[in-house]
Amino acid sequence: MAEIKKKPVKIVETVLRDAHQSLIATRMTTEEMLPIVDKMDQVGYHAVECWGGATFDACLRFLKEDPWERLRKLKDGFKNTKLQMLFRGQNILGYKPYPDDVVEYFVQKSIANGIDVIRIFDCLNDLRNLQTAVNATKKEGGHAQIALSYTIGDAYTLDYWKKTAKNIEEMGADSICIKDMAGLLVPNEATRLVTALKQATDIPIELHTHYTSGVGGMTYLKAVEAGVDIIDTAMSPFAMGTSQPATEVMAETFRGTEFDTGFDQKLLGEIADYFRPIREKYLANGLMSPKVLGVNIKTLMYQVPGGMLSNLVSQLEQQGASDKFYEVLEEVPKVRKDFGEPPLVTPSSQIVGTQAVLNVLTGERYKMITNESKALLRGEYGQTVKPMNKEVQKKAIGDEKPITCRPADLLEPELSKIEAEMSQWKEQDEDILTYALFPQVATEFFKYRAAQENKIDPAKADVKNGAYPV
Repeated sequence: MAEIKKKPVKIVETVLRDAHQSLIATRMTTEEMLPIVDKMDQVGYHAVECWGGATFDACLRFLKEDPWERLRKLKDGFKNTKLQMLFRGQNILGYKPYPDDVVEYFVQKSIANGIDVIRIFDCLNDLRNLQTAVNATKKEGGHAQIALSYTIGDAYTLDYWKKTAKNIEEMGADSICIKDMAGLLVPNEATRLVTALKQATDIPIELHTHYTSGVGGMTYLKAVEAGVDIIDTAMSPFAMGTSQPATEVMAETFRGTEFDTGFDQKLLGEIADYFRPIREKYLANGLMSPKVLGVNIKTLMYQVPGGMLSNLVSQLEQQGASDKFYEVLEEVPKVRKDFGEPPLVTPSSQIVGTQAVLNVLTGERYKMITNESKALLRGEYGQTVKPMNKEVQKKAIGDEKPITCRPADLLEPELSKIEAEMSQWKEQDEDILTYALFPQVATEFFKYRAAQENKIDPAKADVKNGAYPV
């Protein structure tokens, strides 16, 4: 019998970042993570995604934790495994573009505190918004991975993806990630896309998907067979639903094939056993909604990511208009088209979703236009793939000329100004960056921290304690 030529698929574990971001609104605490790190470090993961995305904001706002401290503790625990983070290009981990000096300093401090791989994406796939972060990552000796925010629509042809991937390689990226945040990539399309990208580029290709539409595991199988090098998975208690396919399932899928991960199912089972009670706790306290655990094939119809679906539900509930849910879902693709057909990922998903809700609730399209919608239509987030609807643009920004340059070129350096503004709270250099991204939330956290250090009851120290699970 001929020996199987080995080409093990590499696995990035997401349970410490995207999995709990997708299922329990990023509420897993550092204390819940640390006891299992030693076992996770023995698995042989390509990397563990444990930082970035919404973890930074959630740490400060809800958990009253210092995200930098979390990163340092995780770095101490993972002796053999690379740590990975998600970085929103010029938006860093916030919701608006920041000046280059802030982006560069954030990258520098992320790598200094323990990050090895930075996955950098832009909500419009405007590569101009990624170059500063890529250059900074390379300068600091990190691995710069650029993510293509995957979506479907007239503009998003195989040629578009191939051309974009080639440009990414030329920018100096070390690898490419197909970031399928809404679970829109179906199995046969994955074969076509991965095959095309493999022909267009020579750097490794990773695939990240969500199980929202129910096809994630099959999509991974076809992608790996087509030559994808790395896939993102989550330990089973925090897998499926709006999270990733399960790590143990994918390891078993490829067992005995040329793509065998070599993972030990007994070890994975012990890690799953550790996370199961944590899952049960969040199910019991209502943070993990059964709604996000099922399959929603409507994702493919409306191209709405799971996180955006739950946002729309809560926005409508707050307005007492839950009966308008399907009307809003049908409005989302129309707004997206008017806005130049951007991929729906933070922050474009929030911008398009909120505008769709307003259009339905006011009974007149664009009667009210949010500031964020105006900013997007003005070009503050960058260039969309398709032209925007000129009438809608005029309604939003009047006779103002839209921005055509890289938006960050219009931003003045800000670091020294930020440092002067928050100097009374500074205990470490990283605090400057925390404040730069979330001034209000950071100030509340700094007050809380000072109260803790001085053994004062935070309630008496003028601290707004967010409603967070204890």
